[in-house]
Amino acid sequence: SRQAFKGALMSSYWCSGKGDVIEDWCRCDLNAFDENGLPNCSPLPPPVLRLSPNVEPSSTVVSLEWLDVQPAIGTKVSDYILQHKKVDEYTDTDLYTGESLSFADDLLSGLATSCVAAGRSHGDVPETSIYSVIFKCLEPDGLYKFTLYAVDTRGRHSELSTITLRTACPLVDDSKAEEIADKIYNLYNGYTSGKEQQTAYNTLMEVSASMLFRVQHHYNSHYEKFGDFVWRSEDELGPRKAHLILRRLEKVSSHCSTLLRSAYIQSRTETMPYLFCRSEEVRPPGMVWYSILKDTKVLCEEKMVSMLRNTYGESKGR
Repeated sequence: SRQAFKGALMSSYWCSGKGDVIEDWCRCDLNAFDENGLPNCSPLPPPVLRLSPNVEPSSTVVSLEWLDVQPAIGTKVSDYILQHKKVDEYTDTDLYTGESLSFADDLLSGLATSCVAAGRSHGDVPETSIYSVIFKCLEPDGLYKFTLYAVDTRGRHSELSTITLRTACPLVDDSKAEEIADKIYNLYNGYTSGKEQQTAYNTLMEVSASMLFRVQHHYNSHYEKFGDFVWRSEDELGPRKAHLILRRLEKVSSHCSTLLRSAYIQSRTETMPYLFCRSEEVRPPGMVWYSILKDTKVLCEEKMVSMLRNTYGESKGR
């Protein structure tokens, strides 16, 4: 009959042909259970994690988003789990699992700190949801790995979606770096007293590694004919103190050291609109798997996020 054909068609589309469509869910056949005893006739598609196209990562801020993967019939997504960690290029990135955040229980319930916040907006089609998370306290020039998976109301996990990215180089105040280079030249110039040597040492140890790189750049571009920065520092401060200063330059990645050789660096602040969302309902403990994320009542407000950036160039900008 036509009804049976329609049922078989819907079953094959929504329930892998191993169950019946009942309203908006799948009742699995007895042979459609996985090794954990969980029904698996309606597959749980993996979410695809991506960078938010409207928020370019800065040195400390990264915004990620994904489309809701809950189908109209079958699987019911109860949560998304997002893990993030700073990874070292030289070690096995899977040794340390990093921090794990539940979208529903941590981020939407208000456990989000000022460093991490959740958002939810509509996709191009009104029925689709885009979930997003913004991280605001990352380390500059750091390699980060982000992983996301969905959890359904029966406790099944989807496959992982992963992004690895490097945050932008640390901010540098280039005019300040130039001032420090001038100050160091004046301290090194002529007879250098013990007090002047100590002032130079303290000044160079107080700046960040990126600023120190830039100070060296300005010093050499202005004063190299009097002896380059490394040679002058060793001569004026002695090998031990000079080594303590110069080894800090090794902390700057090759990527950032290339950019820090630019003729001019300018800093700018951008403000980006971002949706911050909170759940309006308190989820009872122990009920995690039974709440459907899409049904959660969420209150969202638009806020502005400040993004600080360096602009690198071979000539002065506007």
